[in-house]
Amino acid sequence: MTASTSTVTPRIGARVLLLDPADRVLLIHALDPAEPDHHWWELPGGGLDDGEDLRDAARREVAEETGIMLTTLGRELWVRESRFRYKGRDHHRIEHVFLGRTPSTAPQVALQPTENEKAGLIERRWWPADDLRQCRDKLLPADLPTLLNDLLSGRFSPAPLTLID
Repeated sequence: MTASTSTVTPRIGARVLLLDPADRVLLIHALDPAEPDHHWWELPGGGLDDGEDLRDAARREVAEETGIMLTTLGRELWVRESRFRYKGRDHHRIEHVFLGRTPSTAPQVALQPTENEKAGLIERRWWPADDLRQCRDKLLPADLPTLLNDLLSGRFSPAPLTLID
């Protein structure tokens, strides 16, 4: 592998575990355009723009990907470090995940997906915790059903967790 096909420095990102009034979580079903059989469900979010802080990035990404405007975010739930292959390249990411709540699942602004997001989007879905536990597709993070259950039952760690996969 050459240096041009690998991300050595991790990209910093922000995601939101977004809950609606019924405590359903919003997930995005995405695929790798280079390997369409490789698909997964993930929280809305993405990388930071230059000079952007984590919370601003998280709110911006949710608006761009879902049309939902969040004026505030809850606490930071976890930091997830991952290494993966996408579009034929190795990637290294460190993502900070915040709790978000929305009174409505309806978009308030027009979606602004990137070309990359358009190429990889399958669908968006609000998942009840019980349905998420039954999901057989790849989830990011893999233990999302347990994390969501702990959060909803008040057993979640008061300090942000560190997840590595």
